[in-house]
Amino acid sequence: TTVNVRAGVDPYSGGHQPNEPHIMYHKLFVPVDGSELSKVAMDASIALAKQLGASIVGFVVEPDAPLPTVGIQLSQYERETTAHITRTDTHAHKVISYFQQHALDAGVDFHGLHVRTDAVDRAIVDHAVEQECDMIVMVTHGRGVFGELLFGSHTKNVMGRSKLPLLILH
Repeated sequence: TTVNVRAGVDPYSGGHQPNEPHIMYHKLFVPVDGSELSKVAMDASIALAKQLGASIVGFVVEPDAPLPTVGIQLSQYERETTAHITRTDTHAHKVISYFQQHALDAGVDFHGLHVRTDAVDRAIVDHAVEQECDMIVMVTHGRGVFGELLFGSHTKNVMGRSKLPLLILH
């Protein structure tokens, strides 16, 4: 077992001084997609982080490039893939920049990142753990049972995979 020790801090106290309030959540992981609904997650997570004195890791998942279709020429597929990567990178940077500016304006520390994968749920959970976050803050589209059957539910899947607390906004 490894214990990190700071000067004057009991290593078994959770890192806080006896007279200092224990802050349970230091880093919030907030996956967003740039939709109007994800702005609810941005605003709520910024307000929560400000109250807690926590920082935010903003996270955007962009889809992998589609696989080539039968009969497509290699040069055309390469152009389409390059265009897809450019489009999704631009979108991710725009979303992260928007989120970052609002967080910084509110005085909340922010770190943004994005990945490209079709395994959205796994990426959210894995990166939340990798970034050493204490809680995941997500928004649900609230599509209902029929919508979940058609489109699936990333929120529900993250809830099933994650051992971190999950705050779900609607």
